[in-house]
Amino acid sequence: MPTLRVATYNIHKGVQGHGPARRLEIHNLGHAVEQLDADVVCLQEVRKLHRREQQYFTRWPELPQAEFLAPEGYEAVYQTNATTRHGEHGNALLSRWPVVSRGHEDMSDHRFEQRGLLHVIVQAHGRPIHVIVLHLGLIAASRVRQIEQLGRFVEREIPRKEALVVAGDFNDWGAKLRAPMNRLGLSDFMGERMLTYPSRLPLTQLDFVYSRGLKPVGAEIPRGRIWWRMSDHLPLIAEFKV
Repeated sequence: MPTLRVATYNIHKGVQGHGPARRLEIHNLGHAVEQLDADVVCLQEVRKLHRREQQYFTRWPELPQAEFLAPEGYEAVYQTNATTRHGEHGNALLSRWPVVSRGHEDMSDHRFEQRGLLHVIVQAHGRPIHVIVLHLGLIAASRVRQIEQLGRFVEREIPRKEALVVAGDFNDWGAKLRAPMNRLGLSDFMGERMLTYPSRLPLTQLDFVYSRGLKPVGAEIPRGRIWWRMSDHLPLIAEFKV
């Protein structure tokens, strides 16, 4: 059976550290995304632009980060979630397979956090596969309401018989959202310890890949110094039979 390899990765806007000690990691992230060898890469905290950082770093890419990170032959889909004083950032999806359509829904639960849902349909192995990229809020009650909103979106926009992947940074300490996700018909690799945060010494899983209509094969997390230097999260890779 053909396979589908899906990765999710919070790239921390391509910069690590704070103040004068911060360093630009977007070029290393470009090599890293290629090494993931995923058919679909779901990215969070992706900058479209940031005027202050662009002036600070001499090697700041001319392209928006989603396009800059896309390996050769991949299509990049980006959607802004948050607009700030110096720029904007959001979620992105990089696909080895053709992109059929794209959509977005605002998921902001309160005025202090701007959040969004990116919905992309890719045509893989002769069938449509829906992929939703999420970055949920920092407040537990907000995350519960955002999952409820996700459920309404899926019910409204995605046919029940079509395959669906929901991936991203759920900010879900203790996997408390697993039960409501299961009630939506979505499951993850709950039998394995997929620790993704913090990247240097992973203690918990904040990043998840849920699915329906696909047969899970396994999941993996790249580890090592090169990975914890690039972001405060580690990437999570899930593989499915289509």
